[in-house]
Amino acid sequence: QVRLVESGGGLVQPGGSLRLSCAASGSIFRINVMDWYRQAPGKERELVATMTSDGDTNYANSVKGRFTISRDNAKNTVYLQMNSLKPEDTAVYYCNARIVFSRWSTEYDYWGQGTQVTVSS
Repeated sequence: QVRLVESGGGLVQPGGSLRLSCAASGSIFRINVMDWYRQAPGKERELVATMTSDGDTNYANSVKGRFTISRDNAKNTVYLQMNSLKPEDTAVYYCNARIVFSRWSTEYDYWGQGTQVTVSS
């Protein structure tokens, strides 16, 4: 059984910073890709940042230069450092992991439960 547990959300003033964490646990052989998504009220879920196991990253245009994704592969953990936060960053943030359970298995998609980020004065 795989679990993704997120932490680090909260209330922050505009211009402030938060660091989200997402730890995956279970009998994991490899995590190919770890992503952060977000969903604001009344909007569709959108991809915020992606990081492969090789360290390649990709960001939504709206967060480039402000957010940084990183991984600790030994701990199966992904982080999202969010700086210069804006009210429009307010959303529930979800981590996603594409997990392989053996050398020969296919890839499976798992989601965390979400953590609320609110940017407001």
